[in-house]
Amino acid sequence: MSSTDEAAKQRIIKHMNEDHHDSVVRYAEHYAQVSRFGSRNATVKDVSLDKLIINAGGSTHDIPLKPPMSSWREARERFVEMDQESIAGLDRSKITIGEYRAPRSIYHVVIFGLCLGTYLLLSREANVLPGSVLYELVFKHFPAFAEFVLRVRLWVLIPMVVIHLGEAYVMNGRLELHSVPLFSRIWWLWMVSSFIEGVGSFQRIDAIVKEKTAKQAKH
Repeated sequence: MSSTDEAAKQRIIKHMNEDHHDSVVRYAEHYAQVSRFGSRNATVKDVSLDKLIINAGGSTHDIPLKPPMSSWREARERFVEMDQESIAGLDRSKITIGEYRAPRSIYHVVIFGLCLGTYLLLSREANVLPGSVLYELVFKHFPAFAEFVLRVRLWVLIPMVVIHLGEAYVMNGRLELHSVPLFSRIWWLWMVSSFIEGVGSFQRIDAIVKEKTAKQAKH
């Protein structure tokens, strides 16, 4: 291989790993049949005119290029075609979510705060009993309300946890649809957010998808 070809190959490897990691993950899942968990840190190890070599799931996987490329100039178009085929084969969206968006609007901030506060308050019976910080600051001044909270604590907490676990389950499917790597930092942020606040997290994901769809339509 000439020095020019070697330089071109290294540029492609660097570009795919740094700028198109979501595509590399999909290649591993679709062509190499690596699990979503195993493919989350997939990287391009090497590339030639007739195959793509990917590290994923602790193993090296050869993905044949059919037909082989005749020159490196075909690489961009070929890899775009492979990604489109992967998206279709995996039943994924063309929109990749690569960010977490925290609550920003007053509505989302208030709902997030109320839900988190409810979890924290109701998670321990001791929070409402004498000796706790909350009791000394609030509940000792409203003993009837403290008794009410103790009575309804589990009746509120258990359904809330069950409902929000269901929403987290749905969120995981949404993140998979938009190629968010399993157990990545972004995945954890969205999952925890959906468990705490529920619907607000879905509204923000929908907003991101809408923005990206509009941006793609302009190109």
